[in-house]
Amino acid sequence: MIHLFFNALAASAGAGLTYVRNIIPEISVRKDARATIALAPDLRREFANPTNVTFIELAASGTASRFWREQRVLPKIIRQVAADVLISTGNFALRKSPVPQILLSGNSLYTSADFYRDLRVRHNYGEWFDTRIKAIFARRSVHWANITVSPSQSFADVLSDWTGHEITSIYHGFNKEAFFQDTTPLPPDVQWKINSANGTLKLLFVSHYNYYRNFETLLRAVPLIRERLSGRKVRLFLTCKFKSGQNPGSYRTEAASALVRKLGIEEEVVELGAIPYRRLHYVYRAADIYVTPAYAETFAHPLVEAMASGLPIVASDIAVHREICGGSALFFDRFSPVVLGEQVLKIVSSQNLAQELKNFGGVRSADFSWREHIDKIVGIAQALCAQRN
Repeated sequence: MIHLFFNALAASAGAGLTYVRNIIPEISVRKDARATIALAPDLRREFANPTNVTFIELAASGTASRFWREQRVLPKIIRQVAADVLISTGNFALRKSPVPQILLSGNSLYTSADFYRDLRVRHNYGEWFDTRIKAIFARRSVHWANITVSPSQSFADVLSDWTGHEITSIYHGFNKEAFFQDTTPLPPDVQWKINSANGTLKLLFVSHYNYYRNFETLLRAVPLIRERLSGRKVRLFLTCKFKSGQNPGSYRTEAASALVRKLGIEEEVVELGAIPYRRLHYVYRAADIYVTPAYAETFAHPLVEAMASGLPIVASDIAVHREICGGSALFFDRFSPVVLGEQVLKIVSSQNLAQELKNFGGVRSADFSWREHIDKIVGIAQALCAQRN
């Protein structure tokens, strides 16, 4: 039985949390692998004591301090637990890993010209500089690791061009049964907001607030959609709030909040706030269309969740979205609220088109499996051990 050591100290929001929450159940039922997982104490409390999995709790505040602590502390721990292979899940590898290392690289911001341009426009030069520094270490990490894995072929191609290294693509997964199984109701205030939108066109975007998800383009599309709905109302559900301190990271929400007021769409924009992952299915199934204007992505789990929930999708036209969605989405130029609105209205005006997108999404969502993801990761780890021996 191979012993995998997962460094999940960077899992604090979004895809990182989704990854950890889904791989643990898969590893716990395997006969050919066991795992030691290093993670933050708050995340450890989500799990009981699964079979085949041992947890090591380490406080990890801030990227820089976490990175240097990992470089100094983790090699010793990996030797102590006698792990066979290290899997670094947070874009940064150990410079001198005591065992073969698989790097999971899934942050498109380091390579995104749009993101750097966005930060300059917002005069957020501190974030610009911070991202540039992190990008240096992320790029070096590809050289330090034995194998680097990307969650999509589109991003693998970008990484390969950026680093000059061959990158392996392995899709992240989706567990439909687990995603829909929790019957715990939504908080009453959230359920009330959803119920109050009955009879309206309900759009949904699942994301905490950040710049690269391009909220402003989506907000600008709302009044355009409203004007052409012939009296029918529209509501945009967001799983975040435009309030400082209520979203992960240091992204400032004041500009987005001011834009809502300027456009006069306070009634149309419904800020649900963060929804527990296991209860997200209620929100998807309450919506009519899933929309995403993101200009940078590496996989986009909500797209798979939306497809599995039977939602047609309107997505920004970037390579990752086309790869993941295929025929389940209509696409628009990532900075065009006009075309975004037109694509939404196409779906609204054609039941046949909406049903066609839903049907394709149902089939496409079945292509993503956490079990297959772990199968491939374990296969790579076994091959690295064989080479070492």
